Amino acid sequence: MKVVYFAWVRERIGLPKEDIATDAKTVAELVEELRAREERYALAFSDLGALRVAVDQELTDFDASLDGVQEVAFFPPMTGG
Repeated sequence: MKVVYFAWVRERIGLPKEDIATDAKTVAELVEELRAREERYALAFSDLGALRVAVDQELTDFDASLDGVQEVAFFPPMTGG
């Protein structure tokens, strides 16, 4: 699946996107796999309250299923302007 990172998440990880092979069943499980990769991922995902997630371009929660999902995107909360 494609995993996309935006804003400071991208800056901390150092990649705009990557293709990942995963056995994760939910977004939360995917986050745990990413955190375990190396310190830059652990730092980026240290506070899930500061992150939002979209699955196949639909805003969702971290308990969302990854069954059949092609893309997961992580980004900070959006602000008005």
